[in-house]
Amino acid sequence: MTPPQKNPLLQTPGLPPFGDIAPEHVQPALHHLLAEARALLASLTLPKTPATWADFAAPMSAGLERLSWAWGIVGHLHSVCDTPVWRDAYNALLPEVSRFYSELGQNLALFEKYKALAASAGFAALSPAQRRVVDNEIRDFRLSGAELPEADKPRFQAIQEELSQLAAKFSENLLDATNAFAEIVTDETDLEGLPADAREAARAAAAAEGKTGWKFTLHMPSYLPVMQYAQNRALRARLYRAYATRASEFADSGSLPEWDNTPLITRLLSLQREEARLLGYPHYAAVSLVPKMAESPAEVLEFLRDMAAKAKPFAEQDIQALRDFAARELNLPELAPWDVAYASEKLLQARYAFSEQEVKQYFTEPKVIGGLFHVVETLFGVRILPDTAPVWQEEVRFYRIENQAGALIGQFYLDLYARETKRGGAWMDSALSRKRHSTGEIQTPIAYLNCNFSRPLGDKPATFTHDEVMTLFHEAGHGFHHLLTEAEELGVSGISGVEWDAVELPSQFLENFCWEWDVVRHMTAHVDSGEALPHSLFEKMRAARNFQSGMMTVRQIEFALFDMLLHVDFDPDQDSILALLAEVRQEVAVLFPPEWHRFPNSFSHIFGGGYAAGYYSYKWAEVLSADAYAAFEETGNPLDPATGRRFLAEILAVGGARPALESFQAFRGRAPKPDALLRHSGMISQ
Repeated sequence: MTPPQKNPLLQTPGLPPFGDIAPEHVQPALHHLLAEARALLASLTLPKTPATWADFAAPMSAGLERLSWAWGIVGHLHSVCDTPVWRDAYNALLPEVSRFYSELGQNLALFEKYKALAASAGFAALSPAQRRVVDNEIRDFRLSGAELPEADKPRFQAIQEELSQLAAKFSENLLDATNAFAEIVTDETDLEGLPADAREAARAAAAAEGKTGWKFTLHMPSYLPVMQYAQNRALRARLYRAYATRASEFADSGSLPEWDNTPLITRLLSLQREEARLLGYPHYAAVSLVPKMAESPAEVLEFLRDMAAKAKPFAEQDIQALRDFAARELNLPELAPWDVAYASEKLLQARYAFSEQEVKQYFTEPKVIGGLFHVVETLFGVRILPDTAPVWQEEVRFYRIENQAGALIGQFYLDLYARETKRGGAWMDSALSRKRHSTGEIQTPIAYLNCNFSRPLGDKPATFTHDEVMTLFHEAGHGFHHLLTEAEELGVSGISGVEWDAVELPSQFLENFCWEWDVVRHMTAHVDSGEALPHSLFEKMRAARNFQSGMMTVRQIEFALFDMLLHVDFDPDQDSILALLAEVRQEVAVLFPPEWHRFPNSFSHIFGGGYAAGYYSYKWAEVLSADAYAAFEETGNPLDPATGRRFLAEILAVGGARPALESFQAFRGRAPKPDALLRHSGMISQ
């Protein structure tokens, strides 16, 4: 097979050549790689190919890496450079790529080879990581419909293909609807209370379009300051409604009818239900939990409701205190949803004598990045240094990680700022995974770390809220889970093969360091004076750490419970999604949005991001992460290198090479307990 000439997506997997890749490379490269992969599968499934690791499983993994590497780059560019040409290039190949992986999962000849390998005398001689890969493959073949009757396989493949297209469309609709809305303010008196940096960013946004005044959008760096600080209640109400009705049937936020995610949600749920029944499961939640730590939907529901029972009394105290304060101090006898963030910020200031905006001025980008790197270097005995590589935007940074001897361990991209062509939220993704080549050489991993923070204004560095600092640490935790692995098989390297409800352990674990004075004091420098964060201000932050923690906990439980119930006994053709959400809120919530709120239409985690029947993972893994961090607290030194090296050896380095519970117990010496999470959240005594 002759490859297309000079196509950068056809090079040997390594650093993505972003400077050379263009949308027109996608179709010829993917067609070539799909044909190459199919030829490989045909060869490996020949009767004469021995069902051994060396002759079958290893070539299988290595041979499919080229396809996954190239498609991963295309998917990444679709997320961070969602221009019309890149969107078209991605969507044009999405059905074909989805079809290939669906066919792969149903390839009985491959399935039989893996089963034969697992049953062979040589299986016991494989490494634990290799045996785990084989076991996972057999499980995944079953979940991919390999054991379905031949008559059902075409329908199963069609479902997989349509699900992938619907998930992509859901995210695209949400991004388009978010970008469509803009509020231009021409009277500066309407901006009373808004911080100076938020005003300047809005003025610059308007000027960039040749307009006078201040432009506000639904992207978080623009939207959130208005909701927290703007005294103009009507302005807050307009932005709240626009944000709450994105990608829905309501057009007053600038959405077009074709961006309405409502029919997509119904179709997604219907297809997932059909998929589960084809596989012999009662509902999609049962399918989703097969590769996770949780044993059953009933166990998850019990976990969530137990957490809700503990948190709701605190949440009720939080909301009553907020209502009393708003009525007494803010002349808001009826606390509307668009008042909550504003009143909460005012209450925070009144109760603890500081504001998030005041704190934000100290968390300047260079100091925050340096502080993050200092934590990782101290705990895990590595060095993080600037590096060079082609990037997709000039503002993207690139770094290398070395061990103490100077050997390369891994590399990562850091894309910090919000853009109109970048999907919302923050996430980590793999660009390349660690593995040992047949030559013995180690392929070092590469990761993408993506956020949506405010960019620098003028000659001043960007400043981050403390919540944004924790977001950065969170994504870095995912990144270093991927980058510091010592696993040598792609299927269990880094985060690969880690149970979904345990994958948040390293990310949530790293957030804890944002509350340690010995860490924070070194990662602050006031944007104007350069002075470090005063210890007195940090103590106020610590005192306020659990401010409204009850409300925040039940909010996350609301999302998780809604997600799980949506994928258990819900019939999308008969039942109402909004009615189910209302029932969940009656059970666990203390805040109730207006009837026109369309939260499901922007719930991209479960409808566009792979968390379907898995959103509970955040709370589930939070138990693990808080308990793991308690091991550091018990030493009296949160940056204790010895404990850090144990965390590296038993959690990060292992990756998916063994069950997550075994890794946790190897680190902690026992099963996880929820005590540390409840203590950190202020819901049991210290």
